[in-house]
Amino acid sequence: MAEHRRQQREALLAAARDLLSSGGTKALTFPALAERTGLARSSVYEYFRSRGAVVEALCAADFPRWAAEVEEAVRAATTPRAQLEAYVRAQLALAGDARHQAVVAIAAAELDTGAREQIRAAHGSLVDLVVTVLAELGHPDPRLSAVLLQGVVDAAVRRAALGVEERALVAENAVSLALRGAAGSLP
Repeated sequence: MAEHRRQQREALLAAARDLLSSGGTKALTFPALAERTGLARSSVYEYFRSRGAVVEALCAADFPRWAAEVEEAVRAATTPRAQLEAYVRAQLALAGDARHQAVVAIAAAELDTGAREQIRAAHGSLVDLVVTVLAELGHPDPRLSAVLLQGVVDAAVRRAALGVEERALVAENAVSLALRGAAGSLP
């Protein structure tokens, strides 16, 4: 029975990812989740009490994987500048992933406090990677600069999602800002 519930919950999360990445937050409804999974609408409520609860579950399931991918890219880089570049590029590469597109769509929605806190905490772990790199570079305020750099990355992700410019151009500009803005002014 527990295995069946786990499988149903995973199916609901997969359906939520698909709905969010293809149709944005408006597409994430309990009737749509029920239709995609073959469950009765009332059964969806047995797993999640609200859309916010679905968002929290998606973040809990997916963000550790994304963070691990970003961390791996940063750790594989051999210099602090290369680590900053890897930090930006890895996140922008993930922006094209359906799992990440779901969270980007979610970020634009009105969420309950729990979901917002889950997303905020998850982003904090990514920012910590850059704090360490900037501290190694001798930056006078690595925490503030890391938060601002994450803002550049978040803006680049949103811009790339618009499709106005090619993703590669957005990535190059974001990397340039990161390297010249965050590390370029250091001795």
